[in-house]
Amino acid sequence: MSFLEAIILGLVQGLTEFLPVSSSGHLVLTQEFLGVKDKGVTFEILVHFGTLLSVVIYFWKPLWRMCLSILPPFKEEYAKDRRMIGFLALASVPAAFVGFSPLKDLFEGAYDRPAMVGIFLIITGLILFLPRVIRKMTKEREGTEIGWKAALAMGVGQAFAILPGISRSGSTIVSGMLAGAKSGAAAEFSFLMAIPAIAAATLLEARKLESLDASLLGPYFAGAAIAFLSGLIAIFTVLAAIRRGKFEYFGIYCLIAGTVAFFYFRSVGA
Repeated sequence: MSFLEAIILGLVQGLTEFLPVSSSGHLVLTQEFLGVKDKGVTFEILVHFGTLLSVVIYFWKPLWRMCLSILPPFKEEYAKDRRMIGFLALASVPAAFVGFSPLKDLFEGAYDRPAMVGIFLIITGLILFLPRVIRKMTKEREGTEIGWKAALAMGVGQAFAILPGISRSGSTIVSGMLAGAKSGAAAEFSFLMAIPAIAAATLLEARKLESLDASLLGPYFAGAAIAFLSGLIAIFTVLAAIRRGKFEYFGIYCLIAGTVAFFYFRSVGA
C-alpha cells in the first residue's frame, strides 16, 4: 500500500465513520476503485483507532464524568452519568449478539459484493429521510432525552449497520428519534455508542498487529492520522447538520452514490 492509498482510505474512513453515509460501504467501494484488494487487517485496526481517538477527544468531558460517576463515594451529582453508562451497555447488546453469532458471517459476505453495497447505500439514503417525516408527525411534541427504549432501539440500529452500506450513525440516530429521543440527544448518544463498538472491534483484531511489515509503518500510521483528523471534522459536521435540520442532505448523497455504485459494479460483474 502506498502513502497516497493509505491517506485516501484513512480520509474515507475518518469522514464516513461519523457522517451518516456508511464507512464500511465507502471503504469497500473505494478499495474497488483504487484496486486495493487487501488493505490488511492491521491497517483497518489503525484507522479505526484513529476514529476512536477523535470521538474520545471530542466527548472527553462527558466521558470523564462517567469515569468519576463509578468511583466511590457514588455522588448524586453523577447519577445521570451512571445511567448513561447503563444505557450504553444496553445499546451495545444487539451488535454484540450479531458479532458473536452465525449472522456475522452472513452479514460479512456482503463485503465481497460491491453491487450489493450500492443497494444498502440506497437503503441508508431512504432511512435518512425519516427525520423529516418524524418532524412532521411530532411537530407538537418535543422529543425526550435518551432513555432505555431509545438506547435499545439505537442498539438494534447499530447491529444492522454491520452490513456494508448501512450507516451506523444514520441508523442509530434515526432509530433514537423514532423511539422519541431528541435529534441532538440521539446524535450525541450515537457517537458515544461508537466508542465501545470500535474499541471492541479493534481489540478483537489487535493480536494481528505483531505481523505488521515494518515497511508499511509509514503509510499505515499516516492513514490513521488522517482518519483521526477527518473524524473530528465529521463529528462537527453531523452535529451542525442535526441542529440545522439538514440531515436529509446526506440521504440525497447516499441515494446518488448507491445508485451509481449499483449500476457500475453490476455492469462489471462485481
